[in-house]
Amino acid sequence: MLRYVWLCLWLALPASGVVAQEGTGERGHVNVHSEDLAAQAAANWTSYNGDYSGRRYSGLSQINLQNVNQLRAEWVFHSRTSDRMEVTPVVLNGAMFVTSANDTFALDAKTGRTVWHHTRPISEGLIDDASRHISRGVAVWHDRVYRETDNAHLLCLDARSGNLIWDIAYADWNSNYGATSAPLIVNDKVIVGTSGGDDGVRGFVAAYDAESGKLVWRFWTIAGPGEFGSESWPGDLYLHGGGTTWMPGTYDPELKLLYWTTSNPAPDFEGSVRPGDDLYTDCVLALDLDTGKLKWYFQFTPHDLFDYDGTETPVLINTDYKGQPRKLMVQADRNGFLYVLDRTTGEFLSAIRFAEKLNWATGIDAKGRPIRTDVKPTPDGTKVCPGYSGATNWYSPTYSESSHLFYFMAVEQCQTYYSAQEPQRFAPGKEFYSTGVKHIPGEDSHKTLLAFDLATGTFETTHNPSRPSTLVTVNRFCISTPVRT
Repeated sequence: MLRYVWLCLWLALPASGVVAQEGTGERGHVNVHSEDLAAQAAANWTSYNGDYSGRRYSGLSQINLQNVNQLRAEWVFHSRTSDRMEVTPVVLNGAMFVTSANDTFALDAKTGRTVWHHTRPISEGLIDDASRHISRGVAVWHDRVYRETDNAHLLCLDARSGNLIWDIAYADWNSNYGATSAPLIVNDKVIVGTSGGDDGVRGFVAAYDAESGKLVWRFWTIAGPGEFGSESWPGDLYLHGGGTTWMPGTYDPELKLLYWTTSNPAPDFEGSVRPGDDLYTDCVLALDLDTGKLKWYFQFTPHDLFDYDGTETPVLINTDYKGQPRKLMVQADRNGFLYVLDRTTGEFLSAIRFAEKLNWATGIDAKGRPIRTDVKPTPDGTKVCPGYSGATNWYSPTYSESSHLFYFMAVEQCQTYYSAQEPQRFAPGKEFYSTGVKHIPGEDSHKTLLAFDLATGTFETTHNPSRPSTLVTVNRFCISTPVRT
């Protein structure tokens, strides 16, 4: 039987060496404040990406080229409730919080011992991604732990005992909505999103009061009647237009802006029923933290016909760019291009192709829009590159403050895309793909870990991994993936 486990590696140094940096306060005591969440990751890993920037950069330096060969397995934690684990553990003062399906665990990070376990049955009747019950982890604030469930509930748990404090259904539940993300907490707000963009839901980002669980604001990612961009959604199609928000965003405390990304439009491979750009799908949205109002947006793949979700992590980097200091947002997108934006204004600065196999566009114009070819899904089938999984995906990128390189995984693959003979009608409880894709015989998927140099605009191939997320320490970048046994 296949089981997913979390493997903890321990650095066996001489007795006089420092094994790990301890957090402040009593071991296992959790009391997280806003300044803790905003601080660069080091002894603690306080959120899905380590801090608000999405860089996944740690200030720890104990592991280096001289002692990395001393790493050994210290403990293994088994999970039996998921067919796939995509969680990033949150670690605070020796307490580790992980999720598996609708189960939440507090572990002793030193020993792997279960301190508490909150369990909730998996939801019946879900479809597509939601039916896989994927959970990417928790958010922590004060002495509370927050998580999303497979059917889009937001749970608030006591960090000391695991007892349920409150439970909010934040989507009008049906079998098409789901949730896979870890929440993001900024100040006293818990920010959540949903999955189900391939199944005809209307995507949104929502903020809830961390204390009471009351809704503070909601931003709908599919333009409604009379709103800017609504021409893409005739009739009631806006209620089923996709644009879901199934990965955590990032945040700039100085600008007080959230950066949240959105998925593909629906129906997926049939665009005739949704003319125009299909806002705000395949976008990064800059939202005011306090009000949820849209400050700016950038769309990576207008009128997406290929399931090129824009839900890759928008990484926030402060650096000199082309001779002047800039507050940048960098995103390696599923469509095969890496984008650099000014995150204050949303100004497009550059886009560089990183996928060798790419035939849907010939490049990106001066305004950031793709220069498209005539490649599109057809009833008879069309070869499209990148394939359905994209030229990259949700796997976490990272930016090193030491090497000043941006690391991410790239995938080289083409597939045959099909569109329906007749446009598919939305039906509750059914997927909304309007047909699908097939593997091309003899076409293999090739994965590489790329390093992008912002100063030169060039790439380096660094590794050939399987399906990693990454993080960077002062000395090295690390590839992280669950172990399947």
